[in-house]
Amino acid sequence: MMRLRSGPQDMPAGRSFAVLLALVYLSQGLIADKVLDEPDAFPRTVLAIGVQLGLIAALLNFRTLAPRINQTIGALAGTGFIFGLISIVLLTWFDPQKPQPDLALAYLVLFVWSLLVDAHIYRHALSIRMGMGVLVAVTIFTVNFILLKAVFG
Repeated sequence: MMRLRSGPQDMPAGRSFAVLLALVYLSQGLIADKVLDEPDAFPRTVLAIGVQLGLIAALLNFRTLAPRINQTIGALAGTGFIFGLISIVLLTWFDPQKPQPDLALAYLVLFVWSLLVDAHIYRHALSIRMGMGVLVAVTIFTVNFILLKAVFG
């Protein structure tokens, strides 16, 4: 899925695997707490992941595609965890005392890649075109951004 070649339908359909991946995905907040010394990284992670997974589950239910929820959550959690770890690594290299255009570009590429992977997953899960998948991904990102800003400042 990271290369946009497979979709959530290629994930195991079982609930336990999706829950396991979601817990692993949530664990990145604990990792960020320790590695980045960010005191609110874990609550931010829990809220952001909860909103993302909750919104896609609601969309799947609304479109009467509920049987796809476990595979979609597994796909989002698995890829999200990988992107989260890469992000943490990049952020550990960040030095606020000096300009780092290469690091900023790498982070921007990671962000766009992550949005495209999410859009690809949404496209398959919701049976929509890639353009609509991008719209769903950007909308969920925007809702998350606004909510996180409102709650954590």
